Amino acid sequence: MPPLRAARLLTALALFSCGAQAISQVTRNGRYLYNADGSRFYIKGIAYQPQGFVIASDDNAFGEPTGFEDPLAQPDACKRDIPFLQELSVNVIRAYSVNSSLNHDECMSALSNAGIYTIIDLSLPMNGSVDRSAPSWSGNLLDQYLETIDVFSKYDNVLAYNVGNEAITSNTTSVAPFIKAAARDVKAYLNSKSLSTLVAYAQIDGAENFRENVADYLSCDPTGQNSPSTAIDLFGLNNYEWCGDSTFEGSYAGLTSQFADYNVVAYFSECGCVSQPPRLWTEMDAIFSSQMSDVWSGSIAFSYFPAESVDGQYGMVTISSDGSTVQTSEDFDRLKQHYTAVSPPNSPSKDSAGASSYPSCPSSSDTFAASSTLPPTPDFAACSCLENALSCQFRPATSNYSAIVGELLDESCSLLGQSGGNCDELGANGQTGTYGRVSSCDPTIKLSYAMTSYYELNNRDAQACSFAGNGTVNSGSPASSASAAASSCITNAAAVFTPTLPAGGSNPGGSSGNGNGNGNGGGSSGNGDDTESNSALVDAKPLLGVAAMIITSVVGGILTVV
Repeated sequence: MPPLRAARLLTALALFSCGAQAISQVTRNGRYLYNADGSRFYIKGIAYQPQGFVIASDDNAFGEPTGFEDPLAQPDACKRDIPFLQELSVNVIRAYSVNSSLNHDECMSALSNAGIYTIIDLSLPMNGSVDRSAPSWSGNLLDQYLETIDVFSKYDNVLAYNVGNEAITSNTTSVAPFIKAAARDVKAYLNSKSLSTLVAYAQIDGAENFRENVADYLSCDPTGQNSPSTAIDLFGLNNYEWCGDSTFEGSYAGLTSQFADYNVVAYFSECGCVSQPPRLWTEMDAIFSSQMSDVWSGSIAFSYFPAESVDGQYGMVTISSDGSTVQTSEDFDRLKQHYTAVSPPNSPSKDSAGASSYPSCPSSSDTFAASSTLPPTPDFAACSCLENALSCQFRPATSNYSAIVGELLDESCSLLGQSGGNCDELGANGQTGTYGRVSSCDPTIKLSYAMTSYYELNNRDAQACSFAGNGTVNSGSPASSASAAASSCITNAAAVFTPTLPAGGSNPGGSSGNGNGNGNGGGSSGNGDDTESNSALVDAKPLLGVAAMIITSVVGGILTVV
């Protein structure tokens, strides 16, 4: 066995066999990150997510993968890869899609023993993120996010949770209030659990005024009271501006000046342009230098695993067909050269970093159509109350119902409109800051609400509740209308509170909350195979065509997924 390969094997075995070693806790002071000893912490990371398999269709306009492969639930793969991550001297990996029903103990422990933190995206491809085309912040998403947090809360090396990736684009700025509401509720939940994990967002790049508006909005306080409760802690920018043998002045000078007064931590959540190969990774010399260290706190290189795109190949290693061995590339070697050589300034000191201030949020405008009025916190109990009270309930004939929810919702709202009713209570508008009473409930509950409204307008004729056998009359429901039931159950439609998981939630052996649309999983996700619950390969089960509640995103303009 070659000496280098033998050394890597011994390193991997040591990481998995030794006992848990406490990794230094990283905290945020103002706009900087610090180790427990008070020294500056810089993210020196790499994207760590196998690319998903994409099936193009009219229902998948953004090219979301049909499933994902959880990279933190595969001990053998982690054992294989960690020595290479250490060779790169990375201290952070970003995982875009994880499955809360799987066991992550071995990988997370080995990463911790290797001194490697994780940034974990809470969203999932196809059915687990905020939809840029018709956004909502609903109970199924909150449940999914909280279950993932509960599963990973026992690990000491979770640096941050991303509440979204590239959901906000220049044409869909009204998505921003839903991302901000997600950050608010996730932050409140973490605080209730006495967890100091950072709340983050990774943003697609764009025109200067666009990216500045997004960054400022996500770190502002809509109450005008300088409160951090709705602000992210960590702003990531997926930026591929440094191409070829560029310079700080040619690529990052303007960007760094733009963020010079930003109030929370900023870093490059993806970088590594491939349009002018070979990738030289000279941007790392600038990012970790005094030219940029006052503004930026590191970078995530994209990507460890092979990642094809229209621009080229982003991966830095090749995995053998049996998954047992790794072949590194010249890309890997060049990144290693620059990552191991950087020595960023250890300033400012933790004591002089100061505290962040949170300015008031700007008013919605033509260029940034995002209201400072945020969606409410999804109320599991209130939505469950409503579901039980509705007279026509969605009870599908098949257990694989996800593909029909959107079609049925479209149909029921259309029929309702033809009968003189509407689906206004289901809608949510981030531009105007108006949110229907039922807008934060699960898609299936919204569907039952629409079906019930149509059933009632047709004199409770049983045929009006059929919907091709997917609706069932609830004989135990009160005689009140769907609207009255919603008013009775959801008494405060604008309520904001610290969420808790519903009874039966947060089970590492159970399934995570699913249910509304296209997804946001990250720069690479999944392979789309149907698998058992104990596998790291997960079928995303999209809710195709959920016109008022689907979730979509794109990663770095490179690999479609959020």
